[in-house]
Amino acid sequence: MKAWNGIDGFRGDSKLSTWLYRIATNETITFLANKRMRSQNSIDDVEDILLQNLQADTYFNGNEIQLKLQEAILTLPEKQRLVFNMKYFDDITYDEMEAILGTTAGALKASYHHAVKKIEKFFSDED
Repeated sequence: MKAWNGIDGFRGDSKLSTWLYRIATNETITFLANKRMRSQNSIDDVEDILLQNLQADTYFNGNEIQLKLQEAILTLPEKQRLVFNMKYFDDITYDEMEAILGTTAGALKASYHHAVKKIEKFFSDED
């Protein structure tokens, strides 16, 4: 609805898909922030709840390694999690992420690198 209502404000400075992704990202961040404020839970509590929901989800048909990857992703700080998901799952380029998140490509690359290292450590600690 946000995109539909705001289409007249689309200037064409970026691709339409980048603009739509930015709207979705902002709405998600706002939703999560509001949910945290309403529930008065810490970020760790919210992450635990998300993990419990994932484990209990009857529609999640991933194998054990996919579940472990999602657990590892939930341990990341919010910014690293966002960058990792955009790069790893959505295959968004750093230039597109730069336009969406308003952060330099260098900072995004560093965030992704740190996220990957933390995920690798998560898996190595599991062994």
